[in-house]
Amino acid sequence: MNKIKVVVLKEWAEVFRNKLVLFSVAFLPLVLLALPFIMVIIMNNVPLEEATVDDIPEALLGTMCGGMSEADCALVYMLNLFTIMLMILPVMIPVTIAAYSIVGEKTSRTLEPLLATPITTSELLTAKAVAAVLPAVVATFLSFVIYSIGLRFMVNETIYNAALGPIWWFAIIVVAPLLSLFSVCLAIIVSSRVTDPRVAEQMSGIVILPIILIIVGQSLGIILIEARFLFLVAVITAVADAILLYFAVQLFQRERILTQWK
Repeated sequence: MNKIKVVVLKEWAEVFRNKLVLFSVAFLPLVLLALPFIMVIIMNNVPLEEATVDDIPEALLGTMCGGMSEADCALVYMLNLFTIMLMILPVMIPVTIAAYSIVGEKTSRTLEPLLATPITTSELLTAKAVAAVLPAVVATFLSFVIYSIGLRFMVNETIYNAALGPIWWFAIIVVAPLLSLFSVCLAIIVSSRVTDPRVAEQMSGIVILPIILIIVGQSLGIILIEARFLFLVAVITAVADAILLYFAVQLFQRERILTQWK
């Protein structure tokens, strides 16, 4: 456990000197938080007679808009899309950290001394996963708390309860860490096989595509974000995490990295 802690602290000391990592952890949450607040301010200033639900898919109306006015329903619809966008954070942030943590260390000549220590491959990859997942999860949690507090003062209780129901807390508390681990495992697998951190980050970045597809699906009414859907996503992601973590350990060849990477 002490070895893992030492590696985690070393990882943070190194990767957070990278400006791209700092942008992902610090500025990306700020951008995703600013968008819904700006949208709420704009929609609150839209005349009531101009508010309409014509652009909202019919499949979502019955789920979201029971007993609401058209203005409230339109606002809840938009807020749900921005809440889904917050799920980008636990995927994007750890990909940047994890991709840099192996290939970046190789290019800076700091990986070989670490691999020469008695630390096992499982301990090493666990430490790198924790170092990538923890900042992402913390940033996501803090962003969602700020988002929740901000909305409480900007919208009425009906909108607030509809836009931030229990399913979204489940998404942030359960699904987000699982997605974060998934992206880290994939990034570790990719970055242990390539020699360019930019290539590793770009290849690992494909994990953001499912989030984009969910956002598009929700906006078009093809996908309905509800409890059963999120529970299914959590189960599938947990299984995928276990499989990817196993392969990450198996594919991480210490000897090849020490002797063949140039």
